[in-house]
This record gives sequence, structure tokens and C-alpha cells, in this order.
Amino acid sequence: MHIVLFQPEIPGNTGNIGRLCAGTDVWLHLVRPLGFELDNKRLRRAGLDYWPNVKLCVHDHFDEIEQIFGRERLWFFSKKTTRSYTDVAFEPGSVLVFGRETKGLGDDVLEQYDDRLLRIPMTDKVRSLNLSNACAVVLYEALRQLDWSPSDVNP
Repeated sequence: MHIVLFQPEIPGNTGNIGRLCAGTDVWLHLVRPLGFELDNKRLRRAGLDYWPNVKLCVHDHFDEIEQIFGRERLWFFSKKTTRSYTDVAFEPGSVLVFGRETKGLGDDVLEQYDDRLLRIPMTDKVRSLNLSNACAVVLYEALRQLDWSPSDVNP
């Protein structure tokens, strides 16, 4: 499994997502430009001492993501669709793509991948969920579907 953050802006969110990825052995891909430096203190603090366990890849352009994985593995998350993330069957190697905290995914991405858009249902009382929470919700559903369990769990 892979999580892609498209131009993330808030270091604490990316740090939390890095910790999530370390805890689930999932790759984290960041697409530039980033709203922070990778040595940012808030990024490191949110990820605690888990950063050595994060499988991290930084990309200069989003086009690299489709070239690496192919369109059929990509799933994009947006409030601008009606299809729920629970309505698809995730497969090993699925790529979960999340947009910027303030703007989401660009209109060009939404148009190009309109058949690959998914939504996390929520009320109209908030504009969006926190990015790290959204990643956790979707990732654990995908892992549940795949009967995932960590290989190094101590009883």
C-alpha cells in the first residue's frame, strides 16, 4: 500500500501520517512543492522517533506517481464526489492520494481522475476532516479489506 500527499502544507499532519505509515509498513510519497522543509521540527516531533522506519519517497511532479503505479492503482480523495471509500475493493499495492490541507486536489486532477474519486462521508458541519485522520480512516479500511495484520506483533 502507498499513501501519496499532494503538496502537503502542514508539517504536523505529514509527521502524523509518517507515523501511521511506519506503524503499518506503508510507503509515504510526498509530491512537491511542500509547505515545509523535511527537517522541520514540527514534522519530526509529530512523527516522534519513528522517521527511520518511514519508507519515504519525494517526487517533484505528480506525473511521476502515475508513471510508477499506473492509473488503475490510484484512488483520490475529495469532498467533490459522492462515491464512498467503502464502495470500492482495495487491492494490494493500492495508492491512496490525498490533496493539500487548504485546497485539496487541483481541478485538473479531479477532472482527469473523476472515475477514481472517493469520499469519506461526513456531515455538513465541517469543511473537511484533518488530513492525518482522513488517511488513517481510509488506510485502515483498505488494510481491513486485505486481512492485513502486522508481522511483528508481540502477544
